[in-house]
Amino acid sequence: MPSSASYISMSNMFFSDREKSFEHTHRNIFVPVEESSEASKASDKPDTVSISSFTFPSYEDQFGELIIDDCQIRADLYFGDSWYVLGNGVGIYNGSAIPGYGRTVLIAGHNNTYFNGLKYAEEGQIIKIRTNYGNYKYEITGTKITDCEDRSAYDLNKNEENIILYTCYPFDTLGLTNLRAFIYAKYVSGPMIDKNS
Repeated sequence: MPSSASYISMSNMFFSDREKSFEHTHRNIFVPVEESSEASKASDKPDTVSISSFTFPSYEDQFGELIIDDCQIRADLYFGDSWYVLGNGVGIYNGSAIPGYGRTVLIAGHNNTYFNGLKYAEEGQIIKIRTNYGNYKYEITGTKITDCEDRSAYDLNKNEENIILYTCYPFDTLGLTNLRAFIYAKYVSGPMIDKNS
């Protein structure tokens, strides 16, 4: 559950009696894909990419970057949402989908670092995600502030490509809070993953 993962990882950092080690290696599989030509952008049908044609990320792999120009956000995108991941960028909640999979992509980031700029999020702004298999755009449709235990704030079973960003709230607060800010966005463009090839 998104609300408890950050509490557990933060409490382990401060309250564990084990010696702290900040050395950590991860696999970076992000190789930017060039933007598609104008001719292919004009097509009504989204491009597809074969699931066998790219390296599917493993837990804590960096496989892309997330950019919201209007919010001055540019962060490395990881698969997973561990303490290590959120200390180095933003991460896809373990249990949600990756971009192009045709489901909900739930991405976490810290409110006082990588997702601090979400305080400027407004409807109509574009979220860009660049991955090792394609580039995606999503349009922000709304925001919501709710309790960290509110499971109605996201639906991981939705059969529709969409993205939800979430972080602790208020944005400039240090430490854990009981509130979360959710930013919702609908799919605009990017290749859909063909899971059968």
